[in-house]
Amino acid sequence: MPLFTLERIVPLPPGEAWRRLTDWPRHGDVVPLTRITVLTPGPAGAGTRFTARTGIGPLGFEDPMEVTVWLPPDDDEPGLCRLEKQGRVVLGWAEIEVRPAPGGHSRVVWREDLRVRSLPRFLDGLVEVAARRMFGRAVNRLLRRRP
Repeated sequence: MPLFTLERIVPLPPGEAWRRLTDWPRHGDVVPLTRITVLTPGPAGAGTRFTARTGIGPLGFEDPMEVTVWLPPDDDEPGLCRLEKQGRVVLGWAEIEVRPAPGGHSRVVWREDLRVRSLPRFLDGLVEVAARRMFGRAVNRLLRRRP
């Protein structure tokens, strides 16, 4: 049950960093072999449900998630979004925190508790390394890339 944290300071105001990180369909643009389908009508908020489908053709799996906490950043207040993973393969949760940083920048913290059903615990370290790398790249791309 790997729990990991990614932190970034980015030259974006908190509202823009939040918008980029919580634009769920864009996650499919930055994570290889992944397509995102939003299942609930917008705007995004608590109760939003979406599925990440990872794989090629019939070889893959679905990772359904639901937003359970939605507190966008406001002025000097940090924002927090919590996702609960509800799939048959991938379980756990993720939190995205965005807070103001000096110079009009933002401090982004991504926390994730990632579990893969039926995977032996002795492989947790390998899952953590792979997830940290994949999510780190995705966060970098989401924050760097304009929609």
